[in-house]
Amino acid sequence: MRMGNPFRSKSIHTSIAIAFAFIILCTTAVLSYNSYRLASRAVTENSLNYTTQLIDQVNTNIQTYIDNMESISQLALRHDSLNHLLELGNMNNPDGLRLEEQIRSNFRSIVSSRKDIASIMFVGSNGAIVSDRFNGSAKSYEQLSNQEWYQSAIKAKGEVVISSSHVQHIFLKEYKWVVSISRQLTSSDERNQGVLLVDLNYNVINDLCKQIQLGNRGYVFILDTNGDMIYHPQQQIIYTQMKSEPVASIMTSNAHSITTSEGSEEKIYTIGTTEFGWKIVGVTYPDELLSNKKQIQLQSVLWGMVCLIIALAISVAFTFTLTKPIKNLELHMKKVEKGDFDIVVDIDNTNEIGKLARTFNLMIRKIKDLMNQIVEEQEMKRISELKALQAQIQPHFLYNTLDSIIWMAEMGKVDEVVEMTTALSKLLRSSISKGEELIPIQTELDHIENYLTIQKMRYRHKFTYSIDVDPAIYSCKILKIVLQPLVENAIYHGIKNKVDQGHIRIIGTLHQDVIEIKVNDDGIGMSEEQLEQISIPTKPRSGEKSVGVYNVNHRIKLYFGESYGLSYESEREEGTTVTLRIPKIEEEEAHD
Repeated sequence: MRMGNPFRSKSIHTSIAIAFAFIILCTTAVLSYNSYRLASRAVTENSLNYTTQLIDQVNTNIQTYIDNMESISQLALRHDSLNHLLELGNMNNPDGLRLEEQIRSNFRSIVSSRKDIASIMFVGSNGAIVSDRFNGSAKSYEQLSNQEWYQSAIKAKGEVVISSSHVQHIFLKEYKWVVSISRQLTSSDERNQGVLLVDLNYNVINDLCKQIQLGNRGYVFILDTNGDMIYHPQQQIIYTQMKSEPVASIMTSNAHSITTSEGSEEKIYTIGTTEFGWKIVGVTYPDELLSNKKQIQLQSVLWGMVCLIIALAISVAFTFTLTKPIKNLELHMKKVEKGDFDIVVDIDNTNEIGKLARTFNLMIRKIKDLMNQIVEEQEMKRISELKALQAQIQPHFLYNTLDSIIWMAEMGKVDEVVEMTTALSKLLRSSISKGEELIPIQTELDHIENYLTIQKMRYRHKFTYSIDVDPAIYSCKILKIVLQPLVENAIYHGIKNKVDQGHIRIIGTLHQDVIEIKVNDDGIGMSEEQLEQISIPTKPRSGEKSVGVYNVNHRIKLYFGESYGLSYESEREEGTTVTLRIPKIEEEEAHD
């Protein structure tokens, strides 16, 4: 099916209603979507601002906490006893034991004043190991010096090293979850070096982060400078790799926040960075930010439907008033289609529809006058053409035929006189018969056979003829006197000028619902110029040889339609074939 205007088959009433509904629907949909989108964006931005403030607060608290721990480690390192302890060669002499006791007391006073410190330990390359504990539960120097915190402090050469969260095992049978701060100390004579370790209680960071509420499912986690997890509310699940976070994207991102998707669920990661490189990350769920998302959508759809119903009601009422006179005009047009030209459309207003109705009335009156005029003209034309075509038997043909009869009578050829006179009588009788335009093909063939009989006797030994017509079409109807001009042309312009005897053959066949009758002669034929000229549909000048066949062709097309008529085939010295095509019309159809 051809795609076109979707309103082509709709009434104006329906088209206007649909157009109004479509406009309102589109407008409502756009406004509802924009309202929802703006509300969603505003809520998301406010939530992100709120989350950013919380992350900044956590960042500040952790920064302050770490700064305090660094200050404590600085305070411990400035204690002269540590420098003296590093300079000793033997830790078991009285001076070494005294210094160790002083340092332990200092460490214990710091730890007892701060619950967020798990332990303090100093490990020297001269074998000195001092902690805040009285008992000798610390591991050996070889074990301690191989641990990561010790090696990192040595590599940092006096800079503070903050580790990720880990399980500390510097004491025998003791495993605490801590964050370590370590720093290298070198003796004044630079022969020995040591590392001060301050273990921060991991629960402090845990408590700081747990206080942050980011919706029902939101949470905070912390990464160190290497991307290792310092804190996560599901730390154990993270370590077992049953849950993961986009650590690589967070560490490489320069943006303040990133959004990720896990299936149909989205997460927003708000990122803050401490001065020492830790990443404080807050995770929020956009779906929670718009907890009334469905309510907003439902309200938008509901009000859109209300507006649409109101608009439809207004458009229906408006279009009914607008299209009522158009429907009235359409009703009168349908009556005209059925052939009623005596109607008049009432004009109620002076707008465009009223002007259209006035023009319609004028048009109907004009059409009625033209139809009457055309009927009269066509009737006169039909009678004139019929009379002219029935006069195809020209006077000179009668004169020549009568001369031939007289000549044969003088010669005593009584049988031939009788035959020619009988044929002429039948020919004249068929020409002036009842006046019916359509006659059976059998009658037309009888007429043409009488005509050929006369012409054959006139042109003795000049031509022969044969009629080969399918008997199935004998009863079918044909216009009267359409074959005679074709046969006449074949005799006068085809065979008459031929040296030898010629032959005329009439063939009639039925092809589906089309009857074809061919008039074939083996005369002198026509040139391409003559064939082209006779095929031109314009009427030739009076006296030309194609006047008769033009009239036949014109009558056929006038009566049966443009798809029927005459066609020509001819070749020089070979002959000419004229094909007459008419529709198959039975007796009953002819009466209809």
